[in-house]
Amino acid sequence: MGVETEIDRLMSAYQGRVPGASVLVLHDGKAVVRKGYGMANLERGEVATPQTNYRLASVSKQFTAAAILLLTQDGKLGLDDRLRDWLPALPDATEAITIQHLLTHSSGLVDYEDLMDQDQTWQLRDQDVLHLLEGENRLYFAAGSGYRYSNGGYALLALIVEKASGKTFQQFLRERIFLPLGMHNSQAHVAEGMEIAHRAYGYSEIDGAWQRTDQSNTSAVLGDGGIYSSIDDLARWDAALYDDRLLSDASRKLAFQPHVQVTGEPYQASYGYGWRITGETLWHSGETIGFRNVIVRWPGRHLTVVVLSNRNDPEPYRLALEIGSRFP
Repeated sequence: MGVETEIDRLMSAYQGRVPGASVLVLHDGKAVVRKGYGMANLERGEVATPQTNYRLASVSKQFTAAAILLLTQDGKLGLDDRLRDWLPALPDATEAITIQHLLTHSSGLVDYEDLMDQDQTWQLRDQDVLHLLEGENRLYFAAGSGYRYSNGGYALLALIVEKASGKTFQQFLRERIFLPLGMHNSQAHVAEGMEIAHRAYGYSEIDGAWQRTDQSNTSAVLGDGGIYSSIDDLARWDAALYDDRLLSDASRKLAFQPHVQVTGEPYQASYGYGWRITGETLWHSGETIGFRNVIVRWPGRHLTVVVLSNRNDPEPYRLALEIGSRFP
């Protein structure tokens, strides 16, 4: 059985008129698997392809971290800068938090999702996350003393990018990351922004049927998960992580260095800047209403597997590892 046939078998649940997936395997800089399965849009019968753009959810965090690192390279900010130097309206409890604490989920910030009005129907933006945290003068733990995954921390990082650069977060990503790398269809999506080309819509299986569940009231927060991209664009991103075309060697070492031990999550890992680190792999998953995604990199083997899907289940991390095991 050939490798592509094996991968088709692994992807059998995504085939047919069901919410689908796009799968990429890069080996020694070449796309040895580049394929779509199932549907990007059930209502219109649009199939998933390598050009299909999915909401990356928390896979977005590596781009937010890269934006911060680019600004450090520019001399516009420092990783040890205090959070309140950039966002001074935050309460006294946040005084010791630094940018590095936000990058590594070691800030102790209270989860903004728990501060929202449970009856809220309108969509939050990153600035709304700041306002919620401005009213919460407590932390889960002292900054730097623990780990707790924080979407709010990455929303605040997006606001810091805006303050330090003088551009909107989506403009900064487009001008400094996406366009230079040729990621022409990737974007941090806002309702008033550009239309998403080749867009996948999210679905959830409810009472035995697939129903569209594409947006939630946190889907417009950009820094923690608001980027849309395709496997074709992510191939360009992956290539840039091997050399200095975007980030310096020093910046990449910081991003891929284990800064804190991950706790309270099902997978054993350390955390860098927007990357989990497990053994020889750098990886990150992304889960949001209607989407489940993962990127797994084996830099020592020059191997990367990306699985992007527009359904609520299953979480594809183990699937990506299984695909990766087919390659030396």
